[in-house]
Amino acid sequence: QMLGGSCQPHPSCHECIQSHPHCAWCKQVVNSGRCAPRLELERRGCLPDEIVDPHGQQQILEDRPLSNSTQHQTITQLAPQRISLRLRPGEEQNFTVRFRRAEGYPVDLYYLMDLSYSMKDDLENIKRLGSDLLAALRDVTTSVKIGFGSFVDKTVLPYTSTAPSKRRMPCPTADDHCQPAFSYQHVLQLTDNASEFESRVSQQHISANMDDAEGGFDAIMQAAVCQKQIGWRDVTRLLVFTSDGAFHMAGDGKLGGVYLPNDGQCHLDANGLYTESHFYDYPSVAHLAEVLSAANIQPIFAVTGSMLHMYEELSRHIPKSVVGELKEDSSNVVQLIAEAYNSLSSTVNLEHSADLPPGISIAYDSHCGNSEAFGHEQGGECLGVRVNQMVQFTVRIKATACLPGPQKLVLRVLGVGEELQVQLTTACECQCGDAQPYAEHCSGGHGNFSCGVCSCQEGYVGRLCECQQEKAGAPEATCQDVNDTGPICSGKGQCVCGKCQCSSQASGPFCNCDNTACHRHNGQLCAGNGQCRCGTCQCDANYTGSACECSLDTSGCVQEGTTCSGHGRCVCNRCQCDPSWFGSHCSHCLDCQTPCELHRDCAECKAFGTGQLSANCSASCGQTVQVVPAASTHEGWCQMPMKGSSLLIFLIETDETGGVTLTVSRKEGTTQTVNLVLWLVLGLVLAGLSIMVLYRGIVEVQDRREFKRFEKELEKLQWDKVRDENKVTTAVNLANFYTFQPLKLSYPLKFAIF
Repeated sequence: QMLGGSCQPHPSCHECIQSHPHCAWCKQVVNSGRCAPRLELERRGCLPDEIVDPHGQQQILEDRPLSNSTQHQTITQLAPQRISLRLRPGEEQNFTVRFRRAEGYPVDLYYLMDLSYSMKDDLENIKRLGSDLLAALRDVTTSVKIGFGSFVDKTVLPYTSTAPSKRRMPCPTADDHCQPAFSYQHVLQLTDNASEFESRVSQQHISANMDDAEGGFDAIMQAAVCQKQIGWRDVTRLLVFTSDGAFHMAGDGKLGGVYLPNDGQCHLDANGLYTESHFYDYPSVAHLAEVLSAANIQPIFAVTGSMLHMYEELSRHIPKSVVGELKEDSSNVVQLIAEAYNSLSSTVNLEHSADLPPGISIAYDSHCGNSEAFGHEQGGECLGVRVNQMVQFTVRIKATACLPGPQKLVLRVLGVGEELQVQLTTACECQCGDAQPYAEHCSGGHGNFSCGVCSCQEGYVGRLCECQQEKAGAPEATCQDVNDTGPICSGKGQCVCGKCQCSSQASGPFCNCDNTACHRHNGQLCAGNGQCRCGTCQCDANYTGSACECSLDTSGCVQEGTTCSGHGRCVCNRCQCDPSWFGSHCSHCLDCQTPCELHRDCAECKAFGTGQLSANCSASCGQTVQVVPAASTHEGWCQMPMKGSSLLIFLIETDETGGVTLTVSRKEGTTQTVNLVLWLVLGLVLAGLSIMVLYRGIVEVQDRREFKRFEKELEKLQWDKVRDENKVTTAVNLANFYTFQPLKLSYPLKFAIF
């Protein structure tokens, strides 16, 4: 731990360097303790050669060059391959990991197919898949092997029927050539022979189960852990999982009485059947993800559109997996696998083994050429990596505690068989180079001397092993204050040879001084600006206060050459403002009055005997007031409204002694002027309204006159009722229409009647 920028006292070098990475140990005896930062020890007089200050180290043990292609017999995409790190607790070490995606890296592809009844048409297409699948993969790699396995579900109720007839023939009709239900069957070991793949797959028959979900998780687990039976090589491993149904997972097995958790072991018999599926529950998603990651297998979930969303959610929990939409008859599976492989290969994920050694933390910085990311604790990632493109990762490792012994950490790129082994040790022991067994310095051979300290033999204690154990253990009067009735050495140390040997947090002849009981500021003892000595902070230069929280510097209070803007005082390098002033430099005022507002009431009460101070004017106002008649306003004169219609006008003058003289006048009638303006505005508004009403009336009268003239014209016309019957009707209708709406005419009307 660090205390106020200094290390606490420690009795040995080992304890000192383990307390904080900045702490060093002085082998020679110096004032104020041997455990402190290096610069502090030198200030105390410790010679540089006598200072023990170990730091972390790293050594690259193996670093083969990266390969550009698979033409070399040994393909190397990850470098370095082995590193040795020596970590000092609290001190970070970092190293660089390089990865180059080699062209034509070998691929193993295991095809795992759902053979439940709904996949009947898919099986016919898969039987012709071998040649096309190998041809597609050979476009990107020169070495590829494919294998095949199938699954249905556990052979117990309620997953599959246990009736004898249904066990033999689980499909709806006998024409389906259906095989009995099974959990998982490994059919073909990985091979580069397309004809053998097609031959073995063509011998497969569809089966059936009872519920919608399938036992695919059981099949994936067995395909991952039975590596010898499957024939996995140390290359890129792809597992293509095809299905049109959901999946069972951990806990579902209890419905069929299967309660034992999945043990993650291989249980295939000689025929490749998982015959013990009714003993072990389905694996959980987390268990499956862990096993796939450990086996370096990248799943490709090729599922139908109705199941796409479910498997996308599953893929988020399984590292380095992708999901593709499978057509109902699996006709696009070759294209889907090729696209998924390209997506997986162009994504580079550098991660560490599942469990870190105790006390070890790790973080990754990714340098991907066109992008960077920093501080990811789970791993580094680069997207869109091209063939022969090199990316780099900076791995930062820190030990927070001493390791019990050498530890091993494994880093690898998911989907690639190579790995980087990191050997970890911690620097928790001092290598001082002055070890002397049975040294004369230790009271004539009663102890071993190392790092300037005596390690006493059994039966002896003391700084120089000068006391025998039986004497040292007995309480002595010299280890207790005369007036103290408490424990020996205040309970904070041991009485050795008549003297108190205090713990690291106490000091004094009787260990009665608590070096951690000082005041704190902002969570730090003595604010980090001093040292705690016997419950009192001893402040560094230029600091004061009970917790050394107050800086004597005043630079933080000065702005534009003025301290606190002249409206406060500087305390602990911060401004304490006068009343009504605020801000970091007291430059803002709250509720401050202007000079006119300050003298207004006194000017009014002394000159005219009115206003708020009229009852106590002489006691409240000490200004000298002279009244002048009707003074004209000039620049610098105050103009303040009075009660009623008057305006108070006064001039403020200050003499050399600070006395104030007010020259006061009053202007009458200011309110009448304001009222006149208001009446004028009101009159204009009323005049405008009157004009609008008058105009509307004139228009109304004119419309009525025009309508009456129109009616008289109709009466004078001679109508031919036989020949012009329709015209008469039209004219009458028009007249009736305008009879109902005479007020809507706002212009003269003229009609020509034919």
